[in-house]
Amino acid sequence: MTAREQAAALRRGDLGAVELVEHALRRVEALDGGLGAFVTVTADRALDEARAAEKRLAAGGDDLPPFLGVPTAIKDLAMTAGVATSFGSPVYAGWVPDVDDDSARLLRTAGTISLGKTATPEFGLPPYTEPAGRPAAVTPWDPTRLAGGSSGGAGAATAAGLVAFAHGTDGGGSIRIPAAACGLVGLKTSRGLVSRGPAGGDPLGMSVSGPLARTVDDAAAMLDALADVVPGEPYPLLAPRPETYLAAALRAAPRRLRIGRYRTPPVPDAVLDPACVDAYERATDLLTGLGHEVVEFAPGIDGSFLPVFETLWAVLAHGHPVPPEAEPLLAPLTRWWRDRGSAVSGPEYLAATQSALAVTRRVVGAQAAAGVDVVLTPMLAQLPRPVGWFTDGGDPAEDFARQKRFTPFTATYNITGQPALSLPVAFARPVDGPADGPELPVSVQLVGRAGDDALLLELGAQLDAASGRDAARRPPDVVTPPTRRARVTWSHGA
Repeated sequence: MTAREQAAALRRGDLGAVELVEHALRRVEALDGGLGAFVTVTADRALDEARAAEKRLAAGGDDLPPFLGVPTAIKDLAMTAGVATSFGSPVYAGWVPDVDDDSARLLRTAGTISLGKTATPEFGLPPYTEPAGRPAAVTPWDPTRLAGGSSGGAGAATAAGLVAFAHGTDGGGSIRIPAAACGLVGLKTSRGLVSRGPAGGDPLGMSVSGPLARTVDDAAAMLDALADVVPGEPYPLLAPRPETYLAAALRAAPRRLRIGRYRTPPVPDAVLDPACVDAYERATDLLTGLGHEVVEFAPGIDGSFLPVFETLWAVLAHGHPVPPEAEPLLAPLTRWWRDRGSAVSGPEYLAATQSALAVTRRVVGAQAAAGVDVVLTPMLAQLPRPVGWFTDGGDPAEDFARQKRFTPFTATYNITGQPALSLPVAFARPVDGPADGPELPVSVQLVGRAGDDALLLELGAQLDAASGRDAARRPPDVVTPPTRRARVTWSHGA
């Protein structure tokens, strides 16, 4: 069932909230040893909330929250009051905050029941999820390959049917990359649409919260829960909001749009996998067949983009305080980023922020000058990478070079603050895998103007329907012997 179907079944009384949460917990216990999706499972807490939800459902009324009793999960980069939050790092092992991030609070207000915290790499820095001392988060379509990052645990949990949808964050592609690796719908929301408070994400608002789901309408419905105006946010979205994002997704019949496409990676040495090109061309044909005008487009991205992003990312690696005595616990990549960030002076950081604004003006201006409503790109340059592919050799600089070649199309839109949707449109076997190996999902990216999240969801739903994608298609349940991958921390109470 989708999240919306679960919510409807609970309202009708066809399912009980305890029954549904117990079912989800059984799947976590049986399957997560082979997925690496969860770092903490709060079974007792979830069952207590399910019993409370059942009482509210039995009492009825017109003011029941939309997802009352529906299981979900919160990414381990978001604070959750009373639940261990490690930010993917052994430095924070066992730390329990006393406050919720707004995203966790808003999802609970919408009635969802969190099963726990999903895996993320240390401080969410790389686009893969291999946290220290824990198994990698893998795509259930092929458990030898990574689920992406940094919302890799959320992607694995949703694609494997442990939950129907999950919370993620995206600072350089961290919702869209796992969505692509796991065959999901993933929305990087417009800057300022979803609060990153109370602690905030980053000074420029590059990192945003958003949904990962199996269907566009589930993603839209989760966004309705998250897109609440919170006073004091540094980048409030001034664009008009729709009555609901779900209504836009269900409408799925946007006006005739002018869609600009480009596929030349804005990263030197990045080479597109033929499957990624084929999916991009297929999406072009489908959009044209739907009556949209698809044109070649120069996106306004030049060589200045990467140094700006790298400077900002290096400084953001210091977003989580680390006492000097704990520095040896950090992963090599984290230490590499933090060393780079420490070398950036205040004036250099200010210059980078000014350059980021110039990049934004140039990219947004190119789209406006071309009269383009939506931009189409490949989502990734490569299909999901094998476990250990990024870190092989132990050189953080080479690790990051591989990251750039893997996902060259995502980070630009974190700088500009535009919404971007990852949407699966095909399946293909990777060129570096066996000829009879499993097929992997292949996605494209749709980018809208700032505040046009509803239009992206509407177009995404239309394209999804035209693609013939079977949203009910599931990867096989992979039960891996616990001797190799077992490591879920079961947290009872706190």
